[in-house]
Amino acid sequence: MTQFLGRVRETLRGSRRVDPDVLLGRLDAVQGFLDAADGHLPSERLVPAHTLVERATGRLALSRDHTLVALAGATGSGKSSLFNALAHMRLSPVGVRRPTTGQAFACVWGAADGAGGLLDWVGVLPRNRFARESPLDGDDEAALRGLVLLDLPDFDSVEASHRVEVDRLLGLVDLIVWVVDPQKYADRVVHEAYLREFHRHKDVTVVVLNQADRLSAADLPKVLGDLRRLLGEDGLGGVPVLATAAVQDAAMVELRRLLERTVAERQAALRRLSGDVDATLARLDDLVGGPAPDDVDRATVRGLADALAGVAGVPAVADATERAYRHRAGTATGWPLVKFWRKLRPDPLRRLHLHTPPVANTELAAGGGEPPTPAATSLPDPTAAQRASLGIALRGVTDHAAGELPEAWRAAVGDAARSRLGDLPDALDKAVAGTELGVERKRAWWRAVGLLQWLLTLVAVAGLGWLVAGYIVRALGLPRFDYPMFGDVPLPTVGLIGGLVAGILLAILVKPFIRLGARRARRRAEARMRESVAEVGRDHVIAPVRLVLRDYTTARDAYAAAGPPR
Repeated sequence: MTQFLGRVRETLRGSRRVDPDVLLGRLDAVQGFLDAADGHLPSERLVPAHTLVERATGRLALSRDHTLVALAGATGSGKSSLFNALAHMRLSPVGVRRPTTGQAFACVWGAADGAGGLLDWVGVLPRNRFARESPLDGDDEAALRGLVLLDLPDFDSVEASHRVEVDRLLGLVDLIVWVVDPQKYADRVVHEAYLREFHRHKDVTVVVLNQADRLSAADLPKVLGDLRRLLGEDGLGGVPVLATAAVQDAAMVELRRLLERTVAERQAALRRLSGDVDATLARLDDLVGGPAPDDVDRATVRGLADALAGVAGVPAVADATERAYRHRAGTATGWPLVKFWRKLRPDPLRRLHLHTPPVANTELAAGGGEPPTPAATSLPDPTAAQRASLGIALRGVTDHAAGELPEAWRAAVGDAARSRLGDLPDALDKAVAGTELGVERKRAWWRAVGLLQWLLTLVAVAGLGWLVAGYIVRALGLPRFDYPMFGDVPLPTVGLIGGLVAGILLAILVKPFIRLGARRARRRAEARMRESVAEVGRDHVIAPVRLVLRDYTTARDAYAAAGPPR
């Protein structure tokens, strides 16, 4: 009854076919995940996926007509004897001392040349390759045509290089036949270091209790039952468990039939790769979580722009712009007789090296030339508080953009937000220096007031000159001339005093308008600089973060597409 149920399980397992096109689609999705995740996630976390794609590509490019089966076992399990018994030849050295050999042996049913590429791929030396292609075989071996059977080194060898070779080959073969013996079938190393690691490869795993002839008829079912219990604890419940004895042909029938079915189905390689995809996805599971935010929210972008404005010195430039407006308006509209005093005072913007008018740059660009790069400003370095504010803003971008992303992707978002931090000072300085502050061009009303001031000054000078001329005439005793009168006051005196008083009053009257214009100029300049600084933030901080979010979404979709078909 037990053997019948085992055959039923094997039949059901064999009916689970893997569609090659579906498998290729899953592998393409894994590659899509890697394309999106590379550069964002730690490279060591992606090594299994890269290895999977490389191995799968190599295996699928080789013979699909051959099934690569490995016999794996510990020293003394009779693995090599089993290999020789299946091949009906003494091909692999047999021994109970460790290590017997550190090289794998291969037997090919059919022409060995057809499996040459496959054996080159797994690294079996030409001198260790054998073929069952003799006319004497008749039809007895025809059912195994296409089988490539490997005898691996002992995985419990004292030679570390032997264990490395076993681990390498176990990652390449299509079907693994684990060979255990009645004495060491419960060995902890066998189960914890190997069998338990293959719980996602149940479809390509077979366990053989070799040397079953050493057990009595009463003990054999007990040992097989205990072995199945241990395999269930390893996550391998339901895998075929067979009893064999290399010295008895009758005890090899079940294993031989299983190999014949496996060769006939030609599904082992596809099932192995499908299991590899499942195992790889399980390792990547913590790298995929909920959906990423659609974009960085506006409040976070504004907070970043405010912090960058502080670091860039926008408030200082805005204040200098207001003072420069007053300085230039006062110079243009003030009393001409004292203008030179104002010109001796330094212009606030020129002190910051912000005197190059962007308008000239625009005209140069329109004429076909390249606009010159704005000169570096003389703004003071940001304070500790401003730098701290920027750090808080960058953390805010990370926290809001990362959302509920897995920790590795949250770290990637944080790295992206700071990826161009070293370029920010120069970019911000150029953004401020290249912003049109709106105070380079003189206003029309400045010119009108300035012209009126000159007229009033000329009136005052003319009055003064007239009075001086009259005084000189009187001093020289020449015939005096009478001044025209304006009421009771001589007209030259009216011109002198009126011109002076009117000029002073005009300068006083335009001061409120200058202050109003200066405040408006400050607001305009600050808005323009903030927009320039915000653009730097979008380019240097938000754009890299958006790229990570977009790649995460791509990786998440690819991970879902790589999952097992429903």
